[in-house]
Amino acid sequence: MIPLENWRRKGQWFEHRGHPIFYIDEQRGPGPALLLIHGFPTASWDFSDIWPLIAPRFGRVIAPDMIGFGFSAKPPAYPYDLVDQADLHEHLLARLRVNEVHLLVHDYGVSVAQELLARHLARKPPRLELQSVALLNGGLFPETHRARLVQKLLLGPAGPLISRLNNPQRFARSLSAVFGPHTQPSAAQLDAFWKLMKENGGHRLGHRLIRYILDRRRNRDRWVSALQETPVPLRLINGPQDPVSGAHMVQRYRELVPRPDVISLEGIGHYPQVEAPEAVAEAFLTFVDAHAPPA
Repeated sequence: MIPLENWRRKGQWFEHRGHPIFYIDEQRGPGPALLLIHGFPTASWDFSDIWPLIAPRFGRVIAPDMIGFGFSAKPPAYPYDLVDQADLHEHLLARLRVNEVHLLVHDYGVSVAQELLARHLARKPPRLELQSVALLNGGLFPETHRARLVQKLLLGPAGPLISRLNNPQRFARSLSAVFGPHTQPSAAQLDAFWKLMKENGGHRLGHRLIRYILDRRRNRDRWVSALQETPVPLRLINGPQDPVSGAHMVQRYRELVPRPDVISLEGIGHYPQVEAPEAVAEAFLTFVDAHAPPA
């Protein structure tokens, strides 16, 4: 695990809609680029355990904290939505002059990737060439996303109050509940996750960020069609013990996505890259090698 402060020291900043956004851009030389897109409610540090296992296979690895998350700005009145988060990633890649990229995405990030896949289909030629997309646990289909009680409360009229009541103990219980029974987060990991959430007052924004659930419903047809029609190679790497997007989501994926490429990691929950980094790295790198071997 890369310590949180070391992760922060690796970072840089750019502006999105006038707000400072944290990102890591590690360049190693020739070879393909990899973009890591994190989930809710955490940040790019989610990939810290898997980073040393996969980064050496790429010429460049890029990992931002989306607006509202991690070390990035968390403006209280910002209209947070997934389409804007896709814009943020496109703006960052354009700034870095990256035109071709592999994606490894998790949770909230799978919806950002679906929007990028939809844009890839619609633009002729595409502005950003997606070379492959590996999807970790996330709500690919609104009809299979089993929101936790706290998520339902945040989305309802009491959302602002629920956000104000957030504290380290409630956060730890809620996050631990989506991990596998034998791969629970350590006290140090939970402390780091909480610090990332609390940074810039983000622990009070849950009721605003949670509206991604509504974004998924509004964009369901566009984003599911993107999975079904894309020429970009896809692989789903899933922790089936996840109560939110586990085995039940995989079943729906197999029903809807042509020629589904699925890896299920027995005993693993919602955070495969944290719970089983070696297994995820192996599944991801063999997939990338099969479709576009790194130089």
